[in-house]
Amino acid sequence: MPEESKPAIYGGQAVIEGVMFGGKHVNVTAVRRKDGEITFLEVPKQDKNWVKRLRKIPLIRGLVSIIDSSAKGSKHLNYSAEAMADDEMEPEERAKQKEKEESGLSMGMIFGVAVAGVLSFIVGKLIFTLVPAVVEQFLFQHAFDNQTLHTLVEGVIKIVLLLAYLWIMSQTPVIKRLFQYHGAEHKVISAYEAGEELTPEKVQKYSRLHYRCGSSFIILTVIIGVVIYSLPIFSWDTLWERIYIRLLLLPVVIGVSFEMLRITNAMRDIPILRYLGYPGLWLQLLTTKEPNLEQLEVSIASFNRMRELDAQVEAEGALHPTPNHPALDPVKG
Repeated sequence: MPEESKPAIYGGQAVIEGVMFGGKHVNVTAVRRKDGEITFLEVPKQDKNWVKRLRKIPLIRGLVSIIDSSAKGSKHLNYSAEAMADDEMEPEERAKQKEKEESGLSMGMIFGVAVAGVLSFIVGKLIFTLVPAVVEQFLFQHAFDNQTLHTLVEGVIKIVLLLAYLWIMSQTPVIKRLFQYHGAEHKVISAYEAGEELTPEKVQKYSRLHYRCGSSFIILTVIIGVVIYSLPIFSWDTLWERIYIRLLLLPVVIGVSFEMLRITNAMRDIPILRYLGYPGLWLQLLTTKEPNLEQLEVSIASFNRMRELDAQVEAEGALHPTPNHPALDPVKG
C-alpha cells in the first residue's frame, strides 16, 4: 500500500460513559450525559521537545509513552467522572462547584490528577511485579532449585492474579460499562482502518479486540519479564536480592515489551507471526465487552471530532472552538 494511502494510526481509551481518542494534534473525549447529550473535552497536544525526542529512542520511548499516557489519560478520565458527578448535582451544588473552578482552586486538583495517574501506574506495576515474587518464594522456595523454573512459576502466579483481578472488576456495573466503551473504541479504530463508513450499525460488526491495545502490553510485560528475569546474569540467592533485581529491571521489561508490542502489531498480517499477538487478544476478552449502538455513537463522535480538529490544525495551524464544541481546554489535558 502506498505510504500516502495508509490510514493514520490512532489510539484511545475508555472513560466513564465515554471514549477518548488521541490524534496528531489534539486529544478528544466524548461523554454521554444523563440527558442523552454528548459533550466534549478537546485538548491540544503540547508535548515538550525533549519528550518528543525521547519518544523516538527505542526502549526508552516505551517508558516515556506509558508515563505520559497515564498522566494525560487520568485527566480525561477525571473529566468524565466530573461530568457524571455534575449530572447528579443539584443546581445549588453545581453553582458552588463552578465558583471553586473559577477561583482557580481546580488548578491544583488538575495537576494532582495527573500526578495521581502516574503514581497509580507505578504503584500498580510494583504490586504486580513484587507480590508474585514474594508469593512464589514463600510457597516454593524449597520445592526445587532451578531459578528459571522459579521465575516461570512466578509468571504463572502473576497471570493468575491479573486474571482474577480483571474478572472481579468486570463484574461491577461501572467497570462493565467502562469495558463496553473500551470495546467501542476498538471497533471504531478497526472500522476506520478497514475503510468502513463510521455508523454505529456498520461499526458494530467489527471485533472488539485489537492488536494495538494496552491490555496486550500488560500480558507482554509478564512474558518478557519471565524471559529477562531468567537470564543467568540475573541470578539471586535471597528474597531481597530477587526483589532488588525485579525493581532494577522493571524499566527494561517495560521498554522491551513496548517494542515487542510494536513488532507484533506490524506483523499481524503475516500468517505465522500474527500469533505473537494472540496472548494480548485473549486478555482483551476480559478487558472489553460488546458495546451497544448508543455507546458506539459516543465513540464515533469522539473519533470524528478528533479527526476534524486534526484536519483544522493541518489546514489553519491552530484550533478554534465552535458553538457546538466550546470546550477547547489546554489546561485540563
